[in-house]
Amino acid sequence: MPVDPVVLADRRRRRGERLAAVAELAASQGGLVTREQLSRIGVDRAVVARRVAAGRWSAPAGTVVSTTSGPLGLSGRRWLGILTVPGASALAGRTALEMQGLQRWEADTITAMVAAPQHPDRLGEHDVEFVRSRRPFASWCIERDGLPILRAAVAAVLLAERLPTERAAGGLLAACVQQRITTAETLAAWVDRLRPLRRAEQMRVVLADIGGGAHSMAEVDLVRLCRDHGLAEPARQVQRRDRDGRVRWTDAEWRSASGRTVVLEVDGAFHRDVESWVDDLARQRALTTPDRVVLRCAATELRETPDLVAGDLVAVGVPVVAPALRKTAR
Repeated sequence: MPVDPVVLADRRRRRGERLAAVAELAASQGGLVTREQLSRIGVDRAVVARRVAAGRWSAPAGTVVSTTSGPLGLSGRRWLGILTVPGASALAGRTALEMQGLQRWEADTITAMVAAPQHPDRLGEHDVEFVRSRRPFASWCIERDGLPILRAAVAAVLLAERLPTERAAGGLLAACVQQRITTAETLAAWVDRLRPLRRAEQMRVVLADIGGGAHSMAEVDLVRLCRDHGLAEPARQVQRRDRDGRVRWTDAEWRSASGRTVVLEVDGAFHRDVESWVDDLARQRALTTPDRVVLRCAATELRETPDLVAGDLVAVGVPVVAPALRKTAR
């Protein structure tokens, strides 16, 4: 029996309205919708199956449908982390910190924290990982681009707990403070609030040094070197003008008993390329004067051969103010 044209037109209108609602929702979620959302809109499983089979839509996860068939972009992968697992979820780890401005700690993997007891470990094809937490993290979130993400201090402390080494954990916390993503005081407060926490005591020690003015792990290492060897703590990030009048910032400075200023410049990994090395040599010459001597060391020396660095500093006049806790050797 032929279908009444009026009925057919009404069906088409309602189908168009449903698909428009799907498109609007997907546009706000990186091109993704959950099967539960589709059901609420009125799009049944058979329609979804036909569209996926025809290549109009795709199914990047069992519970999530993409309204395109191409690869997911960054926004889509972030939304995939939020939508895949039912219940509370939030972007966490490096993903949350990158979205709040942290640089040089980015990762290709999208990290989502979930509350559900059953969840996939990761969606390898889309490089999305899931971390389960029993903590009430949903109340510790802010929103970015419509996505729930952990506040920077919470994300940093929980990530520091999971990093493979204590040094990496300290470096992350220092970077967050140095780049003004959060403060040492806020991080320390969350270390206490998130108990029990692996590495809590080590994080407190590092944060105490960072709060005292050390904004990188190299600076933290230098402070520890001075304490271990009884040296006066230096003034850090001192503003100077070189002979050409340009403003420079030195890593560490001491005033010796003779009145001469001792400057220590700490070179990280980025100083290893030729251009940086040449620039650093020119900078050192421009800062050196009859009453100011400039020494340089690698950041690795501060933690691997601190005795040698301390000996060199003492030799050029850095004041010794307390008995050394470690033997200084040359």
